[in-house]
Amino acid sequence: MTSTPERERPTRERSESLAELLGGRRGAWDATLPAVAFAVGWLAAGLWGGVAAAVLAGAAVAGWRLRRGDRPRSVLIGLLAVCVAALIALRTGRAGDFFLVQLLSNAASALAWMVSIVVRWPLLGVVVGTVLGQRGRWRRDPALLRAYGRGSWVWVATYLLRLVVFVPLWLGGQVVALVVARVALTWPLVAAALAVSWLVIRRSLPAGHPGLRHPSPASDADGGRAN
Repeated sequence: MTSTPERERPTRERSESLAELLGGRRGAWDATLPAVAFAVGWLAAGLWGGVAAAVLAGAAVAGWRLRRGDRPRSVLIGLLAVCVAALIALRTGRAGDFFLVQLLSNAASALAWMVSIVVRWPLLGVVVGTVLGQRGRWRRDPALLRAYGRGSWVWVATYLLRLVVFVPLWLGGQVVALVVARVALTWPLVAAALAVSWLVIRRSLPAGHPGLRHPSPASDADGGRAN
């Protein structure tokens, strides 16, 4: 009895797997809670109120993530980002500057993903390959390397879209609008990127390809021609 090729499995099953590999819904919502708390605190008690609410929310999220077994390093980085954002806002006296770290992060992420595609180490492949324990084996599969490169452009687009929306709001000091945009462009946008990037990968792989978990070995010459 032959097994069903990865390409023929239900799209929903593979999309959910890809979502888990890339962080999933929980990570996206975790990132929005401190921002929402900041806006509520800012509206209720000014800048200091917003900062206190954001830090408390960040600490609560960090504690929850530790309890569910997340890596301490990842948790501390998330909490540190909230604290740095709060310090920047206090330093400048502008509530909108609480979101400056996020703007810089999205700009850096867009650049990093673009560079990774150009140097033929698309980050989508790096992330998924690392989680699947493949290290660099996926790069020896020309079709998979090409598919990951095309799928990575979808993620570049998400970071650029956020910048297009966030930068004008930040320049205008629109704190509430920034929070609304952050929520709208976090999990919903991540979900859309997961679906679209998986569709791009699926359509880029040739018929009969064994799928993400089973890269097909190929010669270095073939791999060098994949884009």
